[in-house]
Amino acid sequence: QTILCLPRSFEYSQKNAVLVPAAALGVGGMLLYWLRSGCKMKTIDVGDGWWGSGERRLKGKEDESIRPFKIETSDKEIEDLHRRLDQFRFTPHVEGAAFHYGFNSSYLRKVVAYWRNQFDWRKQVEVLNKYPHFHTTIEGIDIHFIHVKPSYVPHGQAVQPLLMVHGWPGSFYEFYKIIPLLTEPAKHGLNEGDVVFEVICPSIPGYGFSEAPHQKDFDSVATARIFHKLMNRLGFKEYYLQGGDWGSRITTNMAQMMPQCVKGLHLNLVFTGRQSLGRMICIMLGAYVPWLVGLSREDVRRSYPFMQKNVYDLLRESGYLHIQATKPDTAG
Repeated sequence: QTILCLPRSFEYSQKNAVLVPAAALGVGGMLLYWLRSGCKMKTIDVGDGWWGSGERRLKGKEDESIRPFKIETSDKEIEDLHRRLDQFRFTPHVEGAAFHYGFNSSYLRKVVAYWRNQFDWRKQVEVLNKYPHFHTTIEGIDIHFIHVKPSYVPHGQAVQPLLMVHGWPGSFYEFYKIIPLLTEPAKHGLNEGDVVFEVICPSIPGYGFSEAPHQKDFDSVATARIFHKLMNRLGFKEYYLQGGDWGSRITTNMAQMMPQCVKGLHLNLVFTGRQSLGRMICIMLGAYVPWLVGLSREDVRRSYPFMQKNVYDLLRESGYLHIQATKPDTAG
């Protein structure tokens, strides 16, 4: 009986020898195709919103005027600031902790002394007013922006509109040094044939001189829609985008929302927060076969060990993020 079963066992093992590798090859091929093809990004619905105080008015069109704006201060404001700085109460820091437990109060004394005695507030106001500022009302809130046009355009060269969006804890001011290189490249030793830009730098709602939203659930998608409306209001149908920090999320949303309007997108920070099975598989395989999931050696060096660099360190150093994300009124 044992001898009679041998041919059957042999046939069964032969089938396994063919079927198992074939099945593994098929599954592996499907997995490889899935990983290499990736997920196509869907466009975001434009939608609409209202972020002003109270209910949205059903009748009447929103004021779409572009209003010149000038940053100002007064003796009364500066005196009030000096008084509050003089009355600041310092608490002792944990000895030997440097900045590991939060801002070191010994160093904070030097910072406050600088703001109180050395910083020239009026001169800074003059610097801020170097470029033209404007306000316009979009979806119920006042949006602030600077709009800088080139003073000279080489013959036959088209001016390209460029929207630049700041992040946290930044402002429109972080673009002041690069604006002349973009609007007047020839004056700053760059090739006269380089692209000449017309630069628009808005303040994200709630930042700088833009009004904060009065309603719940304001997010980067709402900001993207507002900035598209801003560019449209300024007469631009197509434009370039640049964003960093939160600005990168906002401009990415703008490109996803109305790709037909975005001629180019430049980011100096990339968000990769999409959670999915594919993402988990990429993370697991990335440490061993990075080329399979599109990672470079530098990506691997920065990302692994994954839990330490992307979870533990983030939780330890992002206390500010937790309170701002969950209790913004307290932070405010």
